[in-house]
Amino acid sequence: MGIVDTVTTLAQLPTLLKLKKGMQLRPLEEKDCLGAQVERNAELYGQSRAITFEGRTVNWSEFNSLSNQFAHSLKNQGLRAGDTASVFMENRIEFLAMVIALNKLGVTAALINTNLSGKPLAHCISVTKSKKCIVGEERSEPLSGVKDELDLKDGQDFLFVRDQGQSSSPNWAIDVSELAESQETSNPTDTEERTLGETALYIFTSGTTGLPKAAIMSNRRYMSSAALAAVAGLKCTPDDTLYLCLPLYHTTGLLIGAGSAFHSGAGMFIRRKFSASNFLDEVRENNCTCLVYIGELCRYLTNSQSTPTDKNNPLRSMMGNGMRPDVWMDFKNRYGIKRVCELYGSSEGNIAFANLLNKDCTVGMTSIEHILVKYDVHNDEIIRNSSNLCIEAEPGEPGLLLGKITDEAVFEGYTDSSATEGKIIRNAIEEGDAWFNTGDLMKTVDVGFTLGYPHYQFVDRVGDTFRWKSENVSTNEVGEIINAFHQIKFCNIYGVEIPGADGRAGMAAITLNDDVADLDLNEFSNFVNSELPKYAVPIFLRIQSDIEVTGTFKMLKGDLREQGYDKDQFTDPVYVMKNGEETYSDLDDDYLSTISAGQAGY
Repeated sequence: MGIVDTVTTLAQLPTLLKLKKGMQLRPLEEKDCLGAQVERNAELYGQSRAITFEGRTVNWSEFNSLSNQFAHSLKNQGLRAGDTASVFMENRIEFLAMVIALNKLGVTAALINTNLSGKPLAHCISVTKSKKCIVGEERSEPLSGVKDELDLKDGQDFLFVRDQGQSSSPNWAIDVSELAESQETSNPTDTEERTLGETALYIFTSGTTGLPKAAIMSNRRYMSSAALAAVAGLKCTPDDTLYLCLPLYHTTGLLIGAGSAFHSGAGMFIRRKFSASNFLDEVRENNCTCLVYIGELCRYLTNSQSTPTDKNNPLRSMMGNGMRPDVWMDFKNRYGIKRVCELYGSSEGNIAFANLLNKDCTVGMTSIEHILVKYDVHNDEIIRNSSNLCIEAEPGEPGLLLGKITDEAVFEGYTDSSATEGKIIRNAIEEGDAWFNTGDLMKTVDVGFTLGYPHYQFVDRVGDTFRWKSENVSTNEVGEIINAFHQIKFCNIYGVEIPGADGRAGMAAITLNDDVADLDLNEFSNFVNSELPKYAVPIFLRIQSDIEVTGTFKMLKGDLREQGYDKDQFTDPVYVMKNGEETYSDLDDDYLSTISAGQAGY
């Protein structure tokens, strides 16, 4: 530890003290909400840029007015405080305006993953008991395929939001964009009644069982987390502009990205989807000073062709999650970014870490009471002692992260109470305690002088969930859908590593029905592509004669994960969906070599 490290750390003290004061929890009954924050921004920074999107810029006053017009329209359609409305739209100004409009009315916005179709899409709308479904022009086609499965009425409960105007509102939906144009722009009086304890959002997360679960996010949690991101993470002000290309239905995009702008009054440049080729030009053209990232984005940019002018950009800070240590320094140095605030947390969890002291290759620290406990990854279970209590991991040893549930660290849970209880570990350290099970392995890491705060590194997901393409993939969800294919008896889903790729690729070990000799690859390929989100489609298939299970009939994954797609370790047939293709084919030696060399493009 040198003098520079110490001085750099001490320089963060004013920010941490400011954050501690600003993060003090206010009573749940206190009247305040996200919509009110936008109204304050309109008063304070009315003429300053709020959002730039596809050549269009709106200031904070204009953005608030658009949100108000939507709010008045939604109220006229019968939405009231305590209701829920699903929002199924891609990144654009209207998406954010609709979220704010619903919040002003006290209506919970259920944010639907735009990659979904079929059964998972219908499930997400139904499980939240949405009274209306707000659909963007760009996502009306997949919704039309499931609308008849929903308890919603055509021509009444589907609200259409124009995009580029290439198609008109379908006959089963009401054009809420047209209705909004005639509405007044004044703030609705409903906003004055909103409280911090009200549920602001449902954000879907893939858990360890079943279809996606709706995680509950209150106004208080959103606003306190946004304050953390803005004040101590990105350190943004009204003079900053955030580059935001992550999906806004996720917490990283909506909470860290948009939340920082809402809290600070900074502007946003938003994109529908990330584009490596346009990244630097857009950063420069829009004077973007802050970047909200995921690890996959950074990997793409690091692997792109470098130029001598890469450092010639206004970016000074970035905040996000999932950046691997082997990418971290290359990315930071290439683009000349001085501050990298890696974040760790989950949509539903009660604990989060942030690299507030700007220590390289770490998810940082937390003030929430927590423990790392010993975990048997092979058998997918917590290791307990003779007293049936958890055993704390040794310093530097990977352990399962548990966050203690207290009045200050509330676990808001899911809409499904049984799913909520399933994420709680009770009697972990002592009788009567309760801890949120993150499902993640973490370890402590020595990063020098840290003001007494231990720092951590993310190690891996455990159990039935793995990450691929920056999405959490539920093995049980995927398994349930694949098991519906008529040729399959059982399937076991797990994640395997691919050199050069971020996360783990899906692999399915499949047992065929007794009367099926060979899997119909074309038919099965069409099935998974139509029934699963793209990120959840298994890359590899392994055909087994039987599925190995425990004595309690839990499918074993440990050996399968270790063997992966290495054909030298087993004799079962293996198939692969090559990058850019939509049909499985034999995993031959040539393509296996391409994968092993990290050149398959995944």
